[in-house]
Amino acid sequence: MVSATGLLWALIGVVAVQRVSELRLARRNEAWARQQGAREHGAGHYPAFFLLHGAWLLLWPLEAWRGGPTLAPGWGAWLLLFAAAEALRYWAITTLGRRWNTRILVIPGLPPIARGPYRWLRHPNYVAVVIELAALPLVFGAWRTALAIGLANLTILLGVRIPAEMRALRAARGAPSDVA
Repeated sequence: MVSATGLLWALIGVVAVQRVSELRLARRNEAWARQQGAREHGAGHYPAFFLLHGAWLLLWPLEAWRGGPTLAPGWGAWLLLFAAAEALRYWAITTLGRRWNTRILVIPGLPPIARGPYRWLRHPNYVAVVIELAALPLVFGAWRTALAIGLANLTILLGVRIPAEMRALRAARGAPSDVA
C-alpha cells in the first residue's frame, strides 16, 4: 500500500530539487547565450512565472495536506501522466541543450530547433508544463490548485509568453514581428 503522506513528501522533494536544478541550468545557459550575443525578449512577464510557479509549489501540497493527505481516486493515472509530462519536458530541455532557458533569449543567426519533440510540437516544454501543473495536484485530489494555476498558466502566462517568443523568433529571422 502506498502512503499518501510518504508520496506527498517524496514528490515535494523531487519537484523542489528539479526546480532548483533547472534554475541553475538556466543561469548557466543564460550566461552562455549572452556571450553568443543573445537578446532577451518579453522580460516584463518573467516575474509572473516565478509567482505562478512558486504559488503552485506551495498550494498543491497545502491543499493535499488539508485533505489528509489522501490519494485521489485514479491517483496512479495522474502520477503516470505527470511522469509522462516530465519525460516530455526533459526531452525538450535536452534537445535544446544550451539554448534551453526560462527566459526568452534569442541568439542571432541560429535557426529554431526542429528535432526531437520539436518535430511534432511547436512548444513541447509548455505542453508538458500545462500537464504537470494539473496532474501532480490531482494525484492528491487538489483540484482547486490544478484548476486555478492551470487556467492562470494557460491564459495569463502562456497567452503572453508564446506570442512574445514567436515575435522574438520572427524578428531574429528578419521577418515582421507583428505578424501572427
